[in-house]
Amino acid sequence: MIEYGAILLLAFLSAAVALLLLFSNAFLGRKRPHPVKSQPFECGVEPIALPAGRLPVHFYIVAMLFVVFDVELVFLFPWAVLVRELGWFGLLEMGFFLAVVVAGFAYAWKQGALEFK
Repeated sequence: MIEYGAILLLAFLSAAVALLLLFSNAFLGRKRPHPVKSQPFECGVEPIALPAGRLPVHFYIVAMLFVVFDVELVFLFPWAVLVRELGWFGLLEMGFFLAVVVAGFAYAWKQGALEFK
């Protein structure tokens, strides 16, 4: 178990530095509140108008689907490197994987998750 001592020491030191940086402002920083500091701003200037409204939920759905399918398709790169060594078994496994990904994409498309109205 002594081999893990360096990893535990590194984890402890990382947590200590993170906490030190996080809370050092509370102890060392000056506290001079001012009404101007409390006002909202956009890029250093006062906001021109109130926000137009809420974003449609489809924006978030498309973003989540992009992340899901993007992460799944990252598995194509290691497979492409080893495709000759994996042989037919690797080809069939990747075909099954891609069939599942395409089925999920088709299901999301059929449910209307990719359409903005």
